Amino acid sequence: MSITVGVDVGGTKIQAAAVRDEQIAGSFRMSTPLTGVADLRAAIAQAVDEALAAAAAERGALRAVGLAIPGVVDPEAGSVRSSPNLPGFEGSTPVAIGPAVSQALGGVPVALGNDVNVAVLGEHRRGAGRGYGNLLGVWVGTGVGGGLILDGELFDGRGAAAEIGHTTVEPAGRVCSCGLLGHLESYAGRGRMEARARELVKKGRRTSLFKLQQKKGRDRVTSGVWLEAMRKGDRIANMLIDEAVWALGIALASAQNLLDLEAIVIGGGLGDRLGAPFIERVAAEMRPQLFVPERPPVLLPTRFMDLSGAVGAAVLAGG
Repeated sequence: MSITVGVDVGGTKIQAAAVRDEQIAGSFRMSTPLTGVADLRAAIAQAVDEALAAAAAERGALRAVGLAIPGVVDPEAGSVRSSPNLPGFEGSTPVAIGPAVSQALGGVPVALGNDVNVAVLGEHRRGAGRGYGNLLGVWVGTGVGGGLILDGELFDGRGAAAEIGHTTVEPAGRVCSCGLLGHLESYAGRGRMEARARELVKKGRRTSLFKLQQKKGRDRVTSGVWLEAMRKGDRIANMLIDEAVWALGIALASAQNLLDLEAIVIGGGLGDRLGAPFIERVAAEMRPQLFVPERPPVLLPTRFMDLSGAVGAAVLAGG
């Protein structure tokens, strides 16, 4: 029986899910190598093989692979034009990762999509977004990405639609990972939040974030570290999460005022880890800024959590 594997490549981790008959048959997780394109290609191929093994399937049963990558992608060419949070993908020269992964897997077809677009597709077809014709997905992780379903179909514009992380919430504000100022990602992206915490430490402020990071053996301040620091009452952690909620409230209210959506699904590392209380705070922050406050969108957590992108990638590939 054939099987499809979806692979979600994030700035911190790679998630793979083997899907058979619309069900997750096996999954695998590993850290994202931050040492360039060749190592990432090898890691993706390994993740596919490990997910197949978890599903008790052979490579010969593999029908197709779906690949979700953050940044601006060209699905037809199977290439990534720009991905600021992945070393080797941040330049202006497209990287043909799809064909490279296909070659590494013996010629298996590989479908490529933007990571959050793909995750939103998965949640719309199989998860929390079922039944909604118009919805926005916002993934709050290393960066902040978005995906948009309009009239029941994924809308990707010319390849860079719904990049809500790069909407402006504070003109002339903090530097974003893309180099511009005041974007949502500057305040709610975990990478920029960590950079801000380090700036504050250099100015003499104290935080448990980096001790917890070392204790857990992480090379970045992960979502789990943020959650633990918040629970311990860490002032910097809670202040930066407060700022993330504020920024998300502005950006999501603006999106709602533009599109009049039925629902907004919030996922990503921080969204999934902080869960319902975090989502409720964002909803409360949005409400005073809505043009039609009596008809707000429903804000929902993901169904598949950190496997949303992998499941969506499998859907993209026909699984």
